[in-house]
Amino acid sequence: MADLKLAASTFSYIYTESGLEASLHLADLGFEAIEMIVFAPHCWPPLLTATERKAYQEQFAARGLSLSSFCYPLLDNNPNAPDALMRRYTLDRYREHIDLAAEWGCPYVVAIPGPVNSLIDPPYEWMLDWFVEGVKELVAHAKGTGVEILIENVPFTFLPTVDDMLKVLDLVGEPSVGVNFDICNSAFIKEDPAAAIRKLGPSCKNVHISDSGLDVFKHYGLGKPGGIVDPGPVADALRAIGYEGYTVLEIIANKVLPDSTPDEDFLTSHAILRQHGWADLRKQG
Repeated sequence: MADLKLAASTFSYIYTESGLEASLHLADLGFEAIEMIVFAPHCWPPLLTATERKAYQEQFAARGLSLSSFCYPLLDNNPNAPDALMRRYTLDRYREHIDLAAEWGCPYVVAIPGPVNSLIDPPYEWMLDWFVEGVKELVAHAKGTGVEILIENVPFTFLPTVDDMLKVLDLVGEPSVGVNFDICNSAFIKEDPAAAIRKLGPSCKNVHISDSGLDVFKHYGLGKPGGIVDPGPVADALRAIGYEGYTVLEIIANKVLPDSTPDEDFLTSHAILRQHGWADLRKQG
C-alpha cells in the first residue's frame, strides 16, 4: 500500500515571512506540498500585485511545489457573528481566497466555524443557520472553479466534534463539501481521532496533524513530552477509509518568539510520521 502523503503549513511564519518565502523555506526542508495560510500580511489577496501573484506560480513551478489547501485562520474573522457586517466581511474574504485558489490551482479552501466564549453566546441555532448559509454561499461562488470548500473541527468553536461536522455536511447538502479533519483538535476534546476518521469516511478530504497537551491548547510538533496525539491508529484509520489526500503538518511555533524552533519541529515530526507509514518527503508521488 502506498505511503500516506505529507504537506506542511506556513502557519509558523505568518509574521516573519511572506507566503512565498515560507513556502520556499519549507521546500528547502524537503516538503513538496504546502498548505498556505491566507492571512495579512503573509499572503493576502487584496495586497498581492499581479507581479507577486505570478511570482508565486513561477516559483512553485520551478521548485516542483504544489498547494494542498488554503486555510484562513480564525484570528480576525467570524462567519457566525451576530453582526451581519462581520459575517459579510468574512464571506467576502473567503470569496477572494476561492478566486486565488482557482488561479493557483489549489483544490481546497478550509472554512472554520466561528468562536464561542465562556460568558454568553448567540443561540446555537442562530449560529448554525448563519454558518450553513455562509458555506452555501461559498459553494455557489466556487462552482466551476475546481475549488472545493472544507469545514474544520476546532475546539473553541461551536462545532467542535466529528458529529458536528457531519451535521453541517447534511444541512449544506452539497456533495463537494467535505471535512478538513484536524487530529490534534479532535484529541484535545478527548474524541478518538481514529474513530472519527472512520466515521467521516470519504467526507475526510484533507487532514491536519500536530500535537498538544491537555492543559493548554497548542499545535506543536510531534514527539514532545505530554503530547496527546498517537499517529499509529490515525494512520490505520486513514488507510481503512482509502484516504489519498495530504496530511498537513500544521505546526504553530511562532517564529517571532526567541525559543521557537519550527524547522526542527517539522523535521522531528516528519521522522516520527515516517515510522507510521507517511511518505519520505522526497519520494512521495
